[in-house]
Order: sequence, then C-alpha cells, then structure tokens
Amino acid sequence: MDRMIGIDYGRARVGVAMSDPLGIFASPLETVASAKIIDYLQKLTTSEKVVRFVVGYPMNLDGRPAEAAADVDAFLKRLARHFPAVPVSLEDERFTSVLAHRAMIDGGMKKSDRRKKESVDKISAAIILQSYIDRNQAQ
Repeated sequence: MDRMIGIDYGRARVGVAMSDPLGIFASPLETVASAKIIDYLQKLTTSEKVVRFVVGYPMNLDGRPAEAAADVDAFLKRLARHFPAVPVSLEDERFTSVLAHRAMIDGGMKKSDRRKKESVDKISAAIILQSYIDRNQAQ
C-alpha cells in the first residue's frame, strides 16, 4: 500500500511520521539522529511503498524562509540524490512545535514525557504530514 512520509528535519534530530495506506491520516513514527536519517529512510522505503516525502520547511512570520531553512535545503538535496523517484512536497512548519505540545497535553501525556524533544519532533512530523493530507484532500 502507498504511504507518505512526513519529516520534521533538525540539525540534531529528525521527526518521522507515516500516513495510513489510504492517505487519510498521519501517525508519529520515530525520531532519528540527523546523521542517520538517510539510512533510516532507505530501510523504510524497502519495507513500505513510499509515494511522497512531505518535509516541514521553516518560515518566519513574514513568510520568508527562516535561518534553519539552509539546513533543510541541504537535507532536501541529499533526499533528492538518494530517492530520485519519490516526489517531495514542502509544508510550512510554523507553529508545529506549539501544536505538538498542545496535542500531548490534550492527549494526557505526562509532563515528564512532554519534555522529551524526541516526542515533540515525531508529533511535529505527524502534524506536518496531516496538514499536507488535509489541504490536498480538500482540493
């Protein structure tokens, strides 16, 4: 079945999420060290039919790319080099960390677990992917 992968890229860690086979909803999957993300995605794409990567793109409130966009741009080049057949879509990642914290609180996650950046990263990746899915289903 076809899957989409949501990615919240950061210098240290990368949050990863995956869609269900029908492409209706996104679920947090894993948090991976940035240095190991390509290897992780290669393993994932051998076990799942990945039809799209949706990568969060850091933007300032005025709509211009944020400082961290340079890191994401470098990652996008690596992604294209290793997965030339998989299309990549960019999704504005403004406020995803705030939304991830809110989702953890609303979901009843303990405060000690909410402090773990790994949890925030993979939930942010799911929010990025779900935002893409919702916007494209409405069209």
